[in-house]
Amino acid sequence: MNAIAAIITVIVAIILFTSIAYVKAPPNRAAIITGLLKEPRILRGKAGFKIPFFERVDWLEVGQMDISVETEEFIPTSDFINIQVDAIAQVSIDVENGMDIAMRNFLNKNMDEIKTSIAKTLQGNLREIIGTMELKNICQNKAEFSKQVKENAEEDIANLGISIISFNVQNIKDKENLISDLGIDNREKIRKSASIAKADSLKEVSINQAKADNESNTAEIESQTEIAKRENELAIKRAELKTEEDKAKARADATYDIESQRVRKDLEKATQEAEIAKREKEIELQAKEAEVTEKKLDAEIKKKADADRYAEEMKAEAELFKRKKEAEADLFEKEKEAEAIKKKGEAEADAIRMKGIAEAEAMDKKAEAMKKYGEAAILEMLIGVLPDIAKAVAEPISSISDVKIIGSGSQGVSDISGNVPIVMAQVMETVKEATGVDLKDVIHANTYDAKVNRKVEITGSVPIKEQLVGTADPEENVDSE
Repeated sequence: MNAIAAIITVIVAIILFTSIAYVKAPPNRAAIITGLLKEPRILRGKAGFKIPFFERVDWLEVGQMDISVETEEFIPTSDFINIQVDAIAQVSIDVENGMDIAMRNFLNKNMDEIKTSIAKTLQGNLREIIGTMELKNICQNKAEFSKQVKENAEEDIANLGISIISFNVQNIKDKENLISDLGIDNREKIRKSASIAKADSLKEVSINQAKADNESNTAEIESQTEIAKRENELAIKRAELKTEEDKAKARADATYDIESQRVRKDLEKATQEAEIAKREKEIELQAKEAEVTEKKLDAEIKKKADADRYAEEMKAEAELFKRKKEAEADLFEKEKEAEAIKKKGEAEADAIRMKGIAEAEAMDKKAEAMKKYGEAAILEMLIGVLPDIAKAVAEPISSISDVKIIGSGSQGVSDISGNVPIVMAQVMETVKEATGVDLKDVIHANTYDAKVNRKVEITGSVPIKEQLVGTADPEENVDSE
């Protein structure tokens, strides 16, 4: 950024310096540079530089100037006739010899100021020359008059640093209209000479007109005769030409017919050949088009097949990648699931093992309790199960809502209630048949007869209540003798 700022600063400085120091002068103006040097530097039609604050530039108009010079009042000539003259002068700065003088006189002045100064000088010289010449000489020889004025004014104008390019008198006026009177004699002489010349001219014209008429008539007759001859010759010639023309026309017609037939045949032949060539070209073009179409179709099919194959390959790779990732994910899930199942199985196995251990310990403790408290337990179980058996036997009787007794040999309801002990006995018998356990023996197991005479012993750790109601394991049996 610092470098860019420095460059911009340098460019701005150069632009400012150029705008202040650069000086360009056109061809019609001179730039005068003064200041440091003793002699000024002059630029005209070129460019240069000045040193700011130490040199200055002044301007001088050096182009051609057209100055109107007119005497402001009537000036007497050498023959004392008052006249007024206006002229036009073309002047410019004398760049070669009078530049220093012009700079002193006209530097920084505009064109109008310069013209005014020069016009005053020329007016004085014009008055001087008017006073040295007669009116007649001035009027008859304006060029000499203009020359004298220019030569007389050159020295004075040179003292201003100006050179006269040309000086021309435009108009001369006198106060008494004497200039007009000077031309009367000449006008009358000219008018007289013109009248005589006109009469002589008319006479000569008449004579010449008569001669011309005569000669014209003769010439006309000769001309008419010649015209008649020419017309006859022309008619004959036309007839001959007409005959030749008819012959030529007949020959041309015949030749035209023959040539037309030949051209027609050639044209038909060329047309047929062109048609054949056209058909051949059309067939060739169709073959080319078919070939191009076939190649295009082959290219399109091949391109499509390549694209489809590439798409299928990409799709197969994508499917393979997808299946691979799915298989990896599935394998990962299965490994995790197997690990979870394994842990779960191990936990369940541990739970079952611990449960089995606990149940076994419970059974052992229960067996020890039964063994320790065998008689009391048996009695307790028997006492506990008998109400259930009695309830089960009496339950059908309790559901009887209405009893009708037919026959005189029955004792009525007492017969039904008396069936309960019978049913109980039948139940005990059924238990004995089904399980081999005789409840009556169990009841009498503690009697003297059972222990001494029959030696009955009850073994097993399963409560009789559970066996009777069907909740015990079938593999557990009660052994009795």
